[in-house]
Amino acid sequence: MRIFPGIVLAMTAVVLTACSGGGGTSADKTSTTTGSTDPTSAVTTTPQQQDCAAGYLAQFTQRQKLAQLLTVGVTGAADAENVVRTEQVGGIFVGGWTDKAMLGQGQIDRVTAAARTPLMVTVDEEGGRVSRLKDLIGYAPSAREIAQGQTMTVDEYYQFSLERGQKMKALGVTVDFAPDVDVSSQPDDSVIGDRSYSDDPAVVTEYASAFVRAMQEAGVGTVLKHFPGHGSGSGDSHTDAVRTPPLEQLQNSDLVPYRELVGSGAAVMIGHLDVPGLTTPDVPASISPEVMTLLRQGTGYGAAPFDGVIFTDDLGGMAAITARMNIADAVEAALVAGADNALWITTDAVTQVLDQLEQAVAGGRLPGSQVDASVLRMAKYKGAAPRC
Repeated sequence: MRIFPGIVLAMTAVVLTACSGGGGTSADKTSTTTGSTDPTSAVTTTPQQQDCAAGYLAQFTQRQKLAQLLTVGVTGAADAENVVRTEQVGGIFVGGWTDKAMLGQGQIDRVTAAARTPLMVTVDEEGGRVSRLKDLIGYAPSAREIAQGQTMTVDEYYQFSLERGQKMKALGVTVDFAPDVDVSSQPDDSVIGDRSYSDDPAVVTEYASAFVRAMQEAGVGTVLKHFPGHGSGSGDSHTDAVRTPPLEQLQNSDLVPYRELVGSGAAVMIGHLDVPGLTTPDVPASISPEVMTLLRQGTGYGAAPFDGVIFTDDLGGMAAITARMNIADAVEAALVAGADNALWITTDAVTQVLDQLEQAVAGGRLPGSQVDASVLRMAKYKGAAPRC
């Protein structure tokens, strides 16, 4: 059975501030406001910026707009070049199964040349056991070893991360799905475990902030994960559904890093989490309009509104989603709910997914204005938005 949660998500300021130029942070603002009774629908813009946004969007067909909202795992340069050239996906993901010659031997250049607008080249490079590039840029200790084990001060970690970010950028990587800002005291080998800096949200925030600043200086985008907090969840979303403590219990721990870093310029990844008091039963956070609204508005956890990019966690290789729906339904559900970019680990279903998304727009399930807003957010995040 398909699950397509309804959503009343407003278009936030970033819809049109994207055209103020790439590389800005989520705190960037513009000058005038169009009216609305919903505080999340206030679009601060000027007529010039409206024209700029329309001009940027005009280069894409509807299918190409939808493709900009997809990031897919690739096996190597040939696979990547094919899916970029044929469908113009917005991003590719370098996983543990990917032939690293694509990066290490410079093959990425022909992949990016196939894209009509800047392509995201993404990777999971947290350090410790989640390190896809250690053979190319060297080993990094786990987050817990660095912070809780006090092997590096915050300043030392900033410099260490800056050097690694520069090496990643030189390989052609543009986005790192890190840092993991889950607050956790679980054993090192649990699903989060030593991927967490600490069970103290202040420590998590301090080290994660240093990582974000370092990567941004190196020219690599960052992604805070896994909203609204996987650190105390029961289970592993790779193999089964995960239930977190109730939302009210996340307020003073799991949600603190997001509250503090929401204006940092980092994107946010939504986990496949069942959150009592927030998500509808059997609708995990990654496809939940309530979760997207919580993050966008901020008021439900005492944060500023978030106008940056929202990624999903992997929709195609984790049982918390795959046991519930197929990939095309999952991608549609995520975008309808309010995500800006759907991530999964293979190119096999890209055509099928795009076919269904086109049908979703034509059928009114996925509003075209919402697609446009996400395309503009992606453009700003990638530094692809024109200056005007």
